[in-house]
Formats: sequence, C-alpha cells, structure tokens
Amino acid sequence: MPPRTTDSAPERRDDDQPHPGQETDSEPSVLRGQGRAGTGGDAGVEAGQDEGSAAEAGDGPRPEPAGGTGGGHDTDPVPGAVGTAGASSPGMKARAAHGTGPGAESTPGTHDHPGAETEPAAEGKPDGRSLGPPSGHEDNTGAESAPRSHADPENDAGVDERVAAVRRAADGGRRWRAAHLAGCAALLAVALTGGAIAFGGTGGGRAGAGVEAVSAGAPAAGVLARGDLDSGIGSLQRHLRTQPRDFGSWATLGIAYVEQARTNGDPSRYPQAERALKRSLELDPGNDQALAGRAALAAARHDFTGALKEADRALKHNPYNERALCTRIDALVELGRYEDAAEAAGTADDRRPGVPVFTRYAYVKELRGDVRAARDVLERALEAADSPADIAYVATSLGQLAWNQGEYKTALGHYARALAADEDYLPALEGRARAQAANGERTAAVEALEQVVARFPLPGPLVALGELYEDRGADGDRAKAGDQYALVDAWTSLARAGGVNADLDSAMAAADHGDKKEALRAARAEWNRRHSVHTADALAWALHVNGRDEEALPYARRATATGYRNAGFLYHRGIIERATGNDREARAHLKAALDLNPGFSPLGAREARTALKDLEGTR
Repeated sequence: MPPRTTDSAPERRDDDQPHPGQETDSEPSVLRGQGRAGTGGDAGVEAGQDEGSAAEAGDGPRPEPAGGTGGGHDTDPVPGAVGTAGASSPGMKARAAHGTGPGAESTPGTHDHPGAETEPAAEGKPDGRSLGPPSGHEDNTGAESAPRSHADPENDAGVDERVAAVRRAADGGRRWRAAHLAGCAALLAVALTGGAIAFGGTGGGRAGAGVEAVSAGAPAAGVLARGDLDSGIGSLQRHLRTQPRDFGSWATLGIAYVEQARTNGDPSRYPQAERALKRSLELDPGNDQALAGRAALAAARHDFTGALKEADRALKHNPYNERALCTRIDALVELGRYEDAAEAAGTADDRRPGVPVFTRYAYVKELRGDVRAARDVLERALEAADSPADIAYVATSLGQLAWNQGEYKTALGHYARALAADEDYLPALEGRARAQAANGERTAAVEALEQVVARFPLPGPLVALGELYEDRGADGDRAKAGDQYALVDAWTSLARAGGVNADLDSAMAAADHGDKKEALRAARAEWNRRHSVHTADALAWALHVNGRDEEALPYARRATATGYRNAGFLYHRGIIERATGNDREARAHLKAALDLNPGFSPLGAREARTALKDLEGTR
C-alpha cells in the first residue's frame, strides 16, 4: 500500500479561541473520554491533507498524495498522509496520491493522504466535542475548499480533460515519452485557463487600491457541503470579482485549489493555489488562515521543510489553527522526526482534539510499531464520528491498518463501512480493491482498480493495477501493465510541472517497472531531503536493483528500525540480505513479511515465496 499521505488527512474548522482545561497526559483525548465543548460558528469546508498529500503529499498523506506507487511499496500524500495526500497525500491515511501523501508521503506518503471530500462540521459527538469532517474549517472565513470548479465553460472538461490528457501520454507504445509531454502541456493549458477565471476578473494585482482589506468570508459558506462543492468554489470566484480585497476568501480559494489538486490528482492546480494564497497575504500579511494554507500547499508539494516552517509561522499568529497543527505533525512525520511528531500530536490533541488529530496520532503510533494503540485510537474516533466524511475517512484508515497486518476480511469490512458513508471515496475504493486482490478476489480487484484509474490515474492505483495484470498473465496483460507504468511517468512529469517533488513516487515506480538508474537518482535526491522510513526503504531498494546491495543493507535496516510493521519493507530487507549472503537474516525477514501480509504485492509476494523456498532448500 502507499503510505498515509500528509496532505490528505482531515481537518476541522479553526477558531481563534483557546480551549479551557487543556490536557497534558500522553494518552489521546479520544481514549480519555473527557468531553469538551464544541466550537461554535458556521463552518465552511476547507482542504485537508495526500498526498497527499499530499498525500499529498504526501505522499499522504498516510499521507499523502500525491499518490503512492503501490505494489507493496510505501511512498508518499498525501495519505495521505500522511497525505499525504497528503499532500504525499500526503498526512496520514489517504490513499489517493501521495498523496501525497502521502502521502502525503505522497501519495506517496504517500500520504502517501491520506483525504476525503468534505462535509459541514458535525456537532454533538458522543464525547461532547465537535469532530469535524476530513477537511478543515475556518469560522472567520467561510467556505474553505472544494474540488475543481466548473464556474466557467472553459473549466467544464474537469477531470475528464485531465484523465484524457494523461492517458494520451501512454498511447503509442515506445513513443510514449514524447506523447506524455504533449499530454502534460494540454493539461496545464486546461489548468491555466481555469486559473484565469479566478484571477482575471479581479483587475489583476492589488485591485481596489485605497480600500481597506476585509474578510467577508461568507460567500461560499454552506454551499461547499459535499454535493455542492463546485457551486461553492464558483461562489468564491464571483465574490472575489466584486470584493477583491477579501483576504479571507482569497485564502479559502487557495486552499480549495490545494484540495482540487489532491483529490483530483491534478498537480497543475498548485500554482493557482500559490497565487491565491499570495494575494491573501499581500492584503493581510499576518492572517493565519493563509499561512496555514501555504503550509498545506508545501506539504502537498512534498516540501516538508517548507511546510514545517509555514505551519510554525501560522501557529505564532494562532496557536489553535487546526490546519497548521495537523500539517506540523505531517511534516515532522515525513521528515522522519518521529519523536517530535509524537510530541506535536500531543500538543495538537490538547488544543484541537478531533478526528484530524486522532488519525495522525494513530499513524505516529503505527510507525513506531504500536499497532494496538493505533487501532484503539481509530476505533474510538470512529465511534465518535457521525458525519459521512468522518466515517468514510476513519473507516478507511482502519481498513488500511488491517490490510497492513494481513487481516483482509476485517479490512474489507472497514472499507464497506467507509463506502456506505461515501460510495465515491477514492481511498476506500482503492483500498478495497487491494484487499480483494490479497484475499484472492482478483477479478473483482482488477475491475475495481480499472474504475479507479479511469477516474484518477494516480501512481498508487496505476502500479497496483499493472502488477495485477502481470500476475494474471492473460493475453495482452503485459502490454496493459506497460500502459499503466507509462502513465506513472506521465503523472510524474505533470506533478513536477506543478511544483511537486515527485522523487519518491518516481524512485519506487522506476525501481520495479522503469529506469533503474533514474530510480537511484530520485531515491538519493529524496534521501538528501528527508530521512523517513519510506525514503530509507526507497533508497535501499533502488540500490539493490542497481546491484549495490552492500550499500543498500544499512538503509534497509534503517527502514525497519522503528518497529513499523510493513511487509514491503521486510521483503526488501530480506531480498537484500539474501544478496549480501546474510541467509539467516534473509529467511527471518522474508518469512516475517509473508506471515504479516502475504498479499502485500502480487509480484513482490511471489518473489518473496520463491526466495524463501530457495533459502530453505540450501540450509
């Protein structure tokens, strides 16, 4: 699975008032059962995580899309994201790209993501708190985010234009490299046309000179609820044509574009987000909403050092800004600073307890090997959730956790609950397909992933589908698999054009299904930026496929040093140990991978079984 991307985990509304009776013990408030008064005010929907985060992403992120590369490899949302996602898709749990994750190490995390479409804030939770939806809210600014706008005929193509443009990248077999550049250019043209809708109608630059900057922040409040998100962003655009100095709505629009990029897998939206957030800060340099939006944007682009810096800036202005608190956790996770991330999660739980913080708290626990605590936190969070977006997000996080432990029937049950709450929730659709494949339901898994990539051709599901084709081995399946892998490269080019660091996604996909030298270049570049378990694993595997196993082994050991129970990491370590003559350790880790999650990857699990059989035969 791709990682939880950092740009896709949910967030609620930010309010400026401190919370009385702050808790300081290390157990999350969702497990302490102490009620808190929910925050009041009208809530607008904002962008969370993939990739994710962005996963980002993450990148999830789990972070967050940006998206992970699948095939048993955890990359950034969000996941989302841890997600990013988140986005990369990073963030913690989303599985769109990534992450982000994030995913996001996005997408790949992947979080890899680690991000739901959003709902209005939910009130009256069982524990007395208001646990908001999987995207943040701001009391003082109105609606916070939306998917792609269709406020103008030039934008009506939406996702279909993007999917068609990226898919054209893979046509022509060996000629796909030239084709994907044309596809990316077409997609960027669509995005830039959409950008003119928001910016062209405001007079350009600092319109309304001499007029005091204001933040009406209300035009899209209430209409960004799920099912009317397009109308919400259209309302923001119309409002800003008449009130171009409304800094709050500019921040809202910027965050909306981050959400569009993460949920639709369209990184070309990030430059638009950057311009909108810049405009907001020109009008009011100290507004924490825009600063937190810049943090989310940086995480979605997998600039986690920048995300941490921007989150800290936002928190200086408003220590209770939920998006900034959550992005700070995501950034620390994706930078591999797990002790600091745990401390940040405790701080966020004291200040703004709720689903966004609980899921991040759980992911930090999972990364440190405490699966029971992670599950307990998520189960209690699910009990407290009552909005469809919250339920879909947390149930999917539980499904991902169960899948990672090889508990496929349990995972399928969680995904079913997520999809009952939101039948179109992409991370749940992808996660269910992976669980079906691992559970032996290959036909259903292939059909489900084909539907997912038809809507969102992100690295995680693309590689997962390609590997299922390869494993099936029917007539034409090898060519079909090659098409999916070519699309990953097309998406990577598009992501980089949108300012996303896609090296982790590129490294993991290319190591198994592309240019091995490019995989090593990308993995080294990512390791130089951050030292997470996912980047350690990516570098170890890239070194291995390039025949440099002695160099790879220390990184493979580092990837498994935190206690994170990930079958893909264990498989990589076992294969590398076998190549370096450490047969006893190789047997132990290959067996551990297959015992933990025997369906972690169609191709990887098959290689692990073959290698283990050979090792057993030479004892």
